[in-house]
Amino acid sequence: MTFPSINYKFNDLNEAQALTDIVEQKLASVEKYLRKGGSGTCDVEFSKVSAQQNGQIHRVEINLLVDGTLYRAEATEESFEKAIDEVRSELDKELRRAKEKQETLDKQAGREAKEQMLAAEAE
Repeated sequence: MTFPSINYKFNDLNEAQALTDIVEQKLASVEKYLRKGGSGTCDVEFSKVSAQQNGQIHRVEINLLVDGTLYRAEATEESFEKAIDEVRSELDKELRRAKEKQETLDKQAGREAKEQMLAAEAE
């Protein structure tokens, strides 16, 4: 699966529009957790939290909808680049956990099917 289409929302921030290449590059590492042939969309929102001049005011929010499941991450940092890194890290954790959970469920279902087949052969 290629990475889902990405929709950007900038909230009147001209400096954030230059970050679209960085977002696409960072989110490419998350692609390994997505199923091949699946469908999805990704919404990325850039905003400034308050009117203050320094501190953690740059906020990035990502909503990733893949095959009906919503993965959401949000970070507020000193710069958009740091916030993008933090959001990618959070999404990476969420997707990894979901993939591991699905693999565990698949293995469990396989074990149960094998036990049922062995029980049917024994009868």
